[in-house]
Amino acid sequence: MQQAQQQIDELEMKLAFQELTVEELNQEVIKLNRLMATQQQQIQLLIGKLQAMEPSNMASAAEETPPPHY
Repeated sequence: MQQAQQQIDELEMKLAFQELTVEELNQEVIKLNRLMATQQQQIQLLIGKLQAMEPSNMASAAEETPPPHY
């Protein structure tokens, strides 16, 4: 009977440790989701800024005349 109680106590301790670990991992997942959402917003902002930029005054490669040695 003593051994059974000891095994039950061990299992209860392991369960408590696992519950704590699961909660800590859950908090990390929540933080990473927030970080990812922030980064996605920043990327969308950058995309918008890049699309709003005026085209460059430089000619494209297709419009460039070849150098004189060709």
